[in-house]
Amino acid sequence: MCHVIVTCRSMLWTLLSIVVAFAELIAFMSPDWLLGYPRSASSVTGASVDSGEYRPSLGLYSRCLRVGSRGQGISCGPYAGTFGEVASGFWKAAMLFLAAGTLVLGCVACISIFSLCFQSILKKSIFNICGLLQAIAGLLLMVGLMLYPAGWGSEKVISYCGTEASPFRPSMCSLGWAFYAAIGGTLATFLCAVLSAQAEIATSSDKVQEEIEEGKSLICLL
Repeated sequence: MCHVIVTCRSMLWTLLSIVVAFAELIAFMSPDWLLGYPRSASSVTGASVDSGEYRPSLGLYSRCLRVGSRGQGISCGPYAGTFGEVASGFWKAAMLFLAAGTLVLGCVACISIFSLCFQSILKKSIFNICGLLQAIAGLLLMVGLMLYPAGWGSEKVISYCGTEASPFRPSMCSLGWAFYAAIGGTLATFLCAVLSAQAEIATSSDKVQEEIEEGKSLICLL
């Protein structure tokens, strides 16, 4: 018989697991990892009238630039048609680690929804299994984030950040929101791993067992 068990700690873990997975996915796909040095649209389009300054952005495999006769349009898309065209070998490695961590988080987010009805898999706690997977995902993401700055010396980054750009030194570039979102998501991933243990304790408490013995199929506890 399926018992739907909802507690504050298990619900918090489930919601945070879903949010973290989406945050990492959005950050991975975003072009706003690096913001290039300010430049005028006329310097790019060749227009004689200065139509204002803007900052191009560069992601792991995508970028955003101003285009158009007056430099008023924004064009965002991948700069790399294949994996081999990614700006740096370090970025390729970072993408692999970040993609692997995000994939694991996505799987855990899906499993966390079913944890409301199924608290064990092959007699193993679903919360403990997911907590372990989230810890592994956090390590993968952390390695990817450490590899990312090592690729700042590539030709692609130099074209956005200036000739003084080098590994771990972005020169005239600044970090965009996607990089900070990825860091925040990584820290939250480790928090999820800790909360999974609390969710296990909450759903296997004596009070829950008493309600199950009373024949209740929907159990909600604070």
